[in-house]
Amino acid sequence: MKTAILFPGQGAQAVGMGKDLAEAFPAAKALFDRASAVLGYDLAQVCFEGPIEKLTQSCYAQPAIFVVSLAALEALKATKPGVQFAAAAGLSSGEWTALYLAGVVSFEDTLKILEVRGQAMQLACEERPGTMMSVIGADPALLAKVAQESGVELANFNSPEQTVLSGTKAGIDAAEAALKAAGVRKAIRLNVAGAFHSALMASAAQKLEAALAGVALQAPQLPVVSNVTGQFHTTPDAIRALMVRQVTGSVQWVQDVQRLQAAGVQAFVECGPGKVLTGLVKRIDKQAALYNISDRSSLEAVATALAS
Repeated sequence: MKTAILFPGQGAQAVGMGKDLAEAFPAAKALFDRASAVLGYDLAQVCFEGPIEKLTQSCYAQPAIFVVSLAALEALKATKPGVQFAAAAGLSSGEWTALYLAGVVSFEDTLKILEVRGQAMQLACEERPGTMMSVIGADPALLAKVAQESGVELANFNSPEQTVLSGTKAGIDAAEAALKAAGVRKAIRLNVAGAFHSALMASAAQKLEAALAGVALQAPQLPVVSNVTGQFHTTPDAIRALMVRQVTGSVQWVQDVQRLQAAGVQAFVECGPGKVLTGLVKRIDKQAALYNISDRSSLEAVATALAS
């Protein structure tokens, strides 16, 4: 059975994440130590103790989720030596974790990229305030029409039933009212700092592009699906361009999962805090075997299942 590994993005953070994995697995603890040396602050303390207000800031959340995701993977490797994956994918900032695993970028460079990306996104949120809203059960044509008329964007295609809108508060207010008038009953405002994956993040994309100009990228040694295209990444130059576009572009998560399905993937292991991606994949591929590893108890359950 072909298995893909999945990595979550910003929004999955929680105080205490990775703590029990670092205490139980030396390889997991070593990741926090290496990351702290690169970043210049105690990342483990931020992850394990918070406060959540600090951990939620993009400049801390993105590197933190990256390291916690890899800690979960190291714990799996220690528990089930020889485990292998046919492909990888990540949601938003989690795509950088997948690219690291595929050998495209070094651990140190990934941390620096995510720190810059997070800082730039936070600044963009302050310069051009906005918000996001998850819409469930809306007709795609209606959603596209409402988005266009309200001046907001389709930011995340998370599942066939769930799409996230992104834009100014006034635009999201207008979209919410229009959807309610059209009979759409479930539209949920997200607790986010701004309008991610929209044109309001243009300044962040520019800063990321400048930062990536000096980073060496390699060809992937493992297939990684692009959030922007829903297809596998190819050359380093193409990856560089797509990862800049990803900051302002729509996340094609449904296409990502469908591409993995087409490549013969039948099982998915989500490594990192929470289990959002596991839930989304379940709505896209109802036949898939699904596992998530966020702490020791979930690790033990996955190790037992993979051994059977």
